[in-house]
Amino acid sequence: PNTIADGARTPYLGKLNFPLILNYVDDMVTVSEEEILRTMYLIWERMKLVIEPTGTLAAAALLEGIVKVSGVRVGVIISGGNVDLKQVGELFNRIEAKEWSKKF
Repeated sequence: PNTIADGARTPYLGKLNFPLILNYVDDMVTVSEEEILRTMYLIWERMKLVIEPTGTLAAAALLEGIVKVSGVRVGVIISGGNVDLKQVGELFNRIEAKEWSKKF
């Protein structure tokens, strides 16, 4: 798929990974490019962390309400600093500033 989450651009999950996914994963969801960018921006702005788009996927699914987790504690691993700092501004400029405050 064509996405800024380059770590998710894999045509093949692998011989070791696929059986684990079949056994342990109950559901999969998708997030949009805008949802990824909003979450990256929120984490950068509030937590002072620069994370790569792929490392944002799980947090984006939660923060955007795609995965419902009302009334329970949830932990999300936020990882990956493999992002070109020169490109971060370009990524954030893809969505107008009003989008940031409107959602969060």
